[in-house]
Amino acid sequence: MHKRFYKTLFGQVVIALVLGIVVGALWPDFATKLKPLGDGFIKLIKAIIAPLVFCVVVHGICSTGDLKKVGRVGVKALLYFEVVTTFALALGVLLAYVLQPGAGMNVDPHNLDASAMAGYAEKAAQATSTVDFLLRIIPNTFMDAFAKGDILQVLLLAILFGCAVAALGERGRPVTLAIDSLAHVFFKVIGYIVKLAPLGVLGAIAFTVGKYGVGSLKQLGMLVALFYVNCAVFVVVVLGAILRLAGFDIFKLLRYLREELLVVLGTASSDAVLPQVMRKLELMGIKNSTVGLVIPTGYSFNLDGFSIYLTLAAVFIAQATNTPLSMTDLLTILAISLVTSKGAHGVPGSAIVILAATLSAVPAIPAIGLVLVLSVDWFMGMARALTNMIGNCVATVVIGVWEKDIDRERARGVLDGVIPVDLNATSPDGLTEEREALASTGPLAAQQELVSR
Repeated sequence: MHKRFYKTLFGQVVIALVLGIVVGALWPDFATKLKPLGDGFIKLIKAIIAPLVFCVVVHGICSTGDLKKVGRVGVKALLYFEVVTTFALALGVLLAYVLQPGAGMNVDPHNLDASAMAGYAEKAAQATSTVDFLLRIIPNTFMDAFAKGDILQVLLLAILFGCAVAALGERGRPVTLAIDSLAHVFFKVIGYIVKLAPLGVLGAIAFTVGKYGVGSLKQLGMLVALFYVNCAVFVVVVLGAILRLAGFDIFKLLRYLREELLVVLGTASSDAVLPQVMRKLELMGIKNSTVGLVIPTGYSFNLDGFSIYLTLAAVFIAQATNTPLSMTDLLTILAISLVTSKGAHGVPGSAIVILAATLSAVPAIPAIGLVLVLSVDWFMGMARALTNMIGNCVATVVIGVWEKDIDRERARGVLDGVIPVDLNATSPDGLTEEREALASTGPLAAQQELVSR
C-alpha cells in the first residue's frame, strides 16, 4: 500500500518548497532569518560525505580484487567526462551566441562597481594554475583531507588505501569487512539526516525568495531563463541520447531520483544528496566499486551544469558590454573553460571565482563584467547543481554498462518501479547474489520474491 503523499520524503520536500516560496514572498524579513535551516542541513550532510566516500571507494576497490580494473574504470570515466563536458561547454557558447541574451544592455564597463569583485582576483589566479590544482589534490596530512572535506583529496587517499588493502590479500580481509560495516553505519546516519531535508529546503528557499525576490530577475531574466533552458536541453537531448544508447530512459532515471533532485533544487547544492545518490545507484544494480569511483571523481571533473554556466555567462558579459567576439575568441573561451572548470569543486565561491579566472584568460572580455551576474548567481546555482548531479548519475550508469558492472535486469526493474528499493537494505552486491540464488528456482519465482520485499 502506498504511503500518503505528505508522508513521503518527496511529498514533504514539495510542500516545504511551496511553503518556502510563500513565506519568502509574504514575510521577506522573517524568511531571511530562516537561512540557518538550509545551512545547517547542508553542514550535517557534508560532515558525513568525506568518511562515507572513503569507505565506499576502499570497499569497492577491495571487493573488486582487480587493481587493473580499477584503473580502467578511472581512465574510462575521465575520458567520458572530457567528451561530455566539451558538449556542455559548446552548447553554452552556441545558444548564447545565437539567442544573444546580453544584447541591448549597453553596459559601460567603467561604470561597474569594481568593489564587488574584491577578493575574487587572487582566488581566480590560483584557479587557473594547473600546478596549484594538482597540489591541492594532495592533502597535508591523512586527517587533513577529512577535516577540510575535500572530496578529491579523500578520493586520492581512498584509492591508495584501497589498493594497499587489496594487495594484502587474505590479510587485508578483516579491514575490508570493517570498512564495509562502517560504511553501513554512515549510510544509517545519512538516513537520519535526510529526514531533515524538508526543513533544509524550506529555509533555503524562503531565504532566497525573501532576500532577492522576483524583481531581481527582471534585468537579467533572459540570462537566467536561457540558462535553465540550456540545462534542460542538455539533460533531455544530450544526456538523454547517451543514456538511451546505454539502454535506459532519462525520464525514468529522473523519476527514480526525484526526491534528491528536489533537495538539490531547494538548497542549490548537490553535496546535500551525494551519499543518498550513491546509495540509490548501488541499489539500482551498479557495483559499488564503479559508483565509488565515478561519482566522487565526477564532482570535480564532470561539472556539466557548471560548464554551461561558464561559457554562457562569458558570452553574455561580452554582449552586455558591447564587446565584439570573433570565432577565435569563442574558441578561446571554449578551450580555457575546459581547463578552469576542472578546478571548481573545493574552491570557495567557485562559480564566480572560476568565471573570473576564465575571463582573465580572455583579454577581449572585460573581467569587471562578472558583477553583472552576481545578483542572480544563486538562481543559476540551482540549475548548475541539478545538471551536475544528473550528469554524474548518467555517467555512472554509462560507465557501469561500459564495464559490465550493472545488473541490467535489476536496473530496469527499479526504474520501472517493479522492484522496490529500500535504502536500509543490505549491500547491493548481496541483493545481486540473492537474485542469482533465487533465479535457480525459476525466473518468475525469483521476480515475485524480490518484488515482495
